[in-house]
Amino acid sequence: ETIIDRAELAAAPERPLLKERWAGAVDVVGGTTLAKILAQIAYGGAVAACGLAGGSKLDTTVIPFLLRGVKLLGIDSVMCPDNRRAAAWARLASEMPTDALERLSHTVPLTALAELGPKILLGQTEGRVVVDIKV
Repeated sequence: ETIIDRAELAAAPERPLLKERWAGAVDVVGGTTLAKILAQIAYGGAVAACGLAGGSKLDTTVIPFLLRGVKLLGIDSVMCPDNRRAAAWARLASEMPTDALERLSHTVPLTALAELGPKILLGQTEGRVVVDIKV
């Protein structure tokens, strides 16, 4: 519905609790972005954290957890058993429209990284970029 500039979420929260904005979230950035999202999660909401692009340090308080019952869930992408991975991928394959996935990702050859890397770092790309190392 709305595209949010990443700078809006990258700034540290001004207070431990901000206006409730999200019922839940999947955070792939970590760092101050995760702290800001936690401060904006609605009562009883949850955040699944699965990335560290913005850093591994989390500078926040326990207030969202105590006053709003917010849950922070870690996504295990390293030690998750193969059968659980297969079940998760099968569910995504059956429930996620393929056209949505195609809009969210694109593949580039390894030779494109020199040009694409700075654009990714500046937030000038959208979705997931898959690098084909065989091309």
